[in-house]
Amino acid sequence: MKVALIGSNGQLGSEIHDQLRDKTEVTPLTHEHIQIENLDQSRKVLGAINPDIIINTAAYHHVPKCEENPDLAFSINGLGAWNLARISDNLKCKLIHFSTDYVFDGAKRSPYIEEDRTNPLNVYAITKRAGENFIQNYCEKYFILRISGIYGKVPCRAKGGNFILTMIKAAREREVVKVVDDEVLTPTSVEQIARNTNVLMQTEAYGLFHMTCQGECSWFEFAREIFRLLKLKTPLQSCQASDFPSLVKRPLYSVLENKNLKALQLDHFEEWQQALKLFLTGEYLSQ
Repeated sequence: MKVALIGSNGQLGSEIHDQLRDKTEVTPLTHEHIQIENLDQSRKVLGAINPDIIINTAAYHHVPKCEENPDLAFSINGLGAWNLARISDNLKCKLIHFSTDYVFDGAKRSPYIEEDRTNPLNVYAITKRAGENFIQNYCEKYFILRISGIYGKVPCRAKGGNFILTMIKAAREREVVKVVDDEVLTPTSVEQIARNTNVLMQTEAYGLFHMTCQGECSWFEFAREIFRLLKLKTPLQSCQASDFPSLVKRPLYSVLENKNLKALQLDHFEEWQQALKLFLTGEYLSQ
């Protein structure tokens, strides 16, 4: 089986590459190799590989910058997905594409299932939802995987880190660390996502899937667990999202339910606390 892995040097892509490279023939592709917003260039690169599976982890996902550069966000998140949908359909290969919990507006206040109506609130989310629509309508063999609050060994290239690294840095540099307590999600390690993706892609159960750890928490509760496990001593205080004024609208609740994975008996995600402990043990607590 041949896999073309787009975004292989990112936070999620690097983990997928680590898990797949000893099991299958993987061609890692960074932005230097492929620009998914360019149909002809992407068709040439992927056609030469002729993969059985295309995995796309590439995205323009710096949320504030998406508001400033909507054309660029749409060209990558929307048209890029459309290009990959057409290419994979022509190559008769599977397409795995990662999307986001931000396609929901948070009004439901209980875990979202795949059939729930979307209502993205910001440019990033709108362009990601457009990408989903393109794939659903231009590709037959697709897996769209919505994820949430990801973290991993390799820092996010667009943001220069992840929430865990941000908390560690803040604990070192600030007298008090303030984190919002009214935005609720499910933090999920990329190790868990990559492992479950590897299982799902072996099937032909094409469609839309939510892929997050079990349970839910606020960003403050996530931070509190990080501080507890790493024994960080800096005082941690809860606050409201309104204490950090922003032009970007974000859902206050974006918890996903892995309904479709459960229906296939393929939901092997841990509780978010256990996944966090496993990650921190491997990265920090064992050192």
